[in-house]
Amino acid sequence: MSIQSTDQIADLLTRIRNCLMVGKNEIYLPTSKLKVAVVEALKASGYLADYELVDNSPRKILRVVIAEPGKVPAIHEIEKVSKPGRRVYVAVDEIPKVKSGRGLVLISTSKGIMTGRDAIKERLGGELLVKVW
Repeated sequence: MSIQSTDQIADLLTRIRNCLMVGKNEIYLPTSKLKVAVVEALKASGYLADYELVDNSPRKILRVVIAEPGKVPAIHEIEKVSKPGRRVYVAVDEIPKVKSGRGLVLISTSKGIMTGRDAIKERLGGELLVKVW
């Protein structure tokens, strides 16, 4: 099994979707700064229960808890918007609302990865990465 993935965010989201489909509550995956930033934003928004970096040689492992045992996961649907073959960039006035504001988008801005609401407050546009609700 290869640890390298062409699209790190797509790999993360696919693992989360697979975890939700089989009813598990946590996943383990190779870590990167980008994955940690996306997971941190999802946790801050209440879509993930927790995450931690597990020391493992030669590389750290990211442990993501989707939902606490016995609780319903907050994620109903999660999808990657911008892909390696087709990047999607939005200005601050074009940031979409997901499910009439009940969901959220993650945007890669010049100040890091942030939610659509935070990007609007900061008046920043960027690459539209993820839609979740």
